[in-house]
Amino acid sequence: MPFLIETFDKPDHQALRQEVRPAHLDYLDANANLLLACGAKLSDDGATASGGIYLVDLESREEAERFIQADPFHQAKLFAEVHVVRWRQAYLNRQNTL
Repeated sequence: MPFLIETFDKPDHQALRQEVRPAHLDYLDANANLLLACGAKLSDDGATASGGIYLVDLESREEAERFIQADPFHQAKLFAEVHVVRWRQAYLNRQNTL
């Protein structure tokens, strides 16, 4: 069942984000089979990330929470907040999937 995980970076933590980013990307690559989609939330000019959105295919909220807790960004204490919610896919790649 899909879950949406939304993360919110702590203010003024861009240096930490950049430092941990390679390990974060390795983590995503290692777990690509669980990812429906993911990516950073960016400022309007695209220059600054302030958190991220993950759409993951996991069986329970507990698994989704374990997934984000194992992310190097989370382990480095980059996030001020993390929201985990069930998600229902309605459209994917501009196609209705209901």
